[in-house]
Amino acid sequence: MQTTSKVFMVKPARFAFNPQTGDNNAFSRPGRESSAQENALREFTSYVALLRANKIDVVIAEDTPHPHTPDSIFPNNWFSTHEDGTLVLYPMSAVNRRNERKSEVLEVLRKNFEVRRVVDLTWWENENLFLEGTGSMVLDRDNKIVYACQSYRTSERVLADFCKQMGYTPVFFEAYDRNGVAVYHTNVLMGLGTAYCVICTESIRPEDRDRVLGSITGSGRKILDITFEQLESFAGNMLELSSPSGRPVMVMSATARKSLTTEQSRELSAHYKLLSPQLDYIETHGGGSARCMLAELF
Repeated sequence: MQTTSKVFMVKPARFAFNPQTGDNNAFSRPGRESSAQENALREFTSYVALLRANKIDVVIAEDTPHPHTPDSIFPNNWFSTHEDGTLVLYPMSAVNRRNERKSEVLEVLRKNFEVRRVVDLTWWENENLFLEGTGSMVLDRDNKIVYACQSYRTSERVLADFCKQMGYTPVFFEAYDRNGVAVYHTNVLMGLGTAYCVICTESIRPEDRDRVLGSITGSGRKILDITFEQLESFAGNMLELSSPSGRPVMVMSATARKSLTTEQSRELSAHYKLLSPQLDYIETHGGGSARCMLAELF
């Protein structure tokens, strides 16, 4: 099953720019600390309301002020759930992000997802090798294919471990932004739905491009190509969710949606109901967008 109508979100307690991740996330920059939590909480609350108004089941765990976890609003990086009851825990590059695996948050998760097996990859942190969940990986769950672009936060060795334990086939590649810097998370440049893959093909290293696109189209998806400018507006950071209404939902931020061309919007709207929360502050100072804030529960 590729999509779900149930998601897990973490309500921030002390949202802030994270200096431990800012050095390799080109999307985040410092802001005024005094108003950071207030601004992020306002956007978070509106996002939750939008999802619930569209019949998405939202499970919320509340972060704790201590230890300080400024990026806790992005839970998809440290765990993923799977249809067979598997919970995967991932190795995180930033030391303060490892603290997001709090007992209080895990308790809420376990109450809302029946854990039958745990795959714990966090020991790779001791080797300084990382794989940051569905930030580092874009999963084709139906075909058991995982797309991942190489970066400091995405190790091929850890990816191989994930694939071995979860029965996935890796499509590992290199991708760069317009300045030639490695894209830090795969879900920045691509979002994979049931019918479409939104992807910035020009970011993919030329010698890898045909292999990546061939795998996507071979699984029956249509490519919706985005530009570097659209990537920088988080247009690649989309997530498809299912809905009780029967019409699938595509979630992207208001910034991402504004960056789409008329034709791209029309094409997506013909297949999906588009939900576009306002996430300007979180995007600017946290460096993540709509997809990063959602961890799917299967």
